[in-house]
Amino acid sequence: MKKSIALLVILLSCFSAFAQKYISDQSRIHFYSSAPVEDIEATNIGAQSAIDLANGGFAFSVPSNQFEFKKSLMEEHFNENYMESEKYPKATFTGKVKNWDMFVGEREVVASGDLTIHGVTKQVNIPAKLNIQKDKLIVDGAFSVALAEYKIKIPKAVFYNIADTIAVTVHFEYKPLTR
Repeated sequence: MKKSIALLVILLSCFSAFAQKYISDQSRIHFYSSAPVEDIEATNIGAQSAIDLANGGFAFSVPSNQFEFKKSLMEEHFNENYMESEKYPKATFTGKVKNWDMFVGEREVVASGDLTIHGVTKQVNIPAKLNIQKDKLIVDGAFSVALAEYKIKIPKAVFYNIADTIAVTVHFEYKPLTR
């Protein structure tokens, strides 16, 4: 937890104009795998995020071991065998909203930056809906993660249980950062 907070503080120090910074006070990361044998899904409400309205900077950090599954055995396999959560305790994204301009209201945007999962970093574009209100900001996004690209190995014994590509949705609610 302290490392995640330190990461967000470092990321925020890279941003300008203190009054334009927002930090998440609620989050929900959800993933879904549809495979021939079974569907697998999990939710994580422990993610943290920051966004800077002055320049469109955007970052989030997701603790790998805080995903909750319907079956405890799935959660155990996810943390120990696939994500190796002790070795790779978080997934992160750092980037900027493309073609950023200051606006109020709701707009479709694309965040472009580096997504790190399982110790592998890839340049990605994440389509999102950004809703900026006077004292609140909401981000909803969706993207896919190809497990092989992030060196997440699926044993042949469960090959038909887990999809090659996982659908991920993110939801963050922000409040202005105050001193």
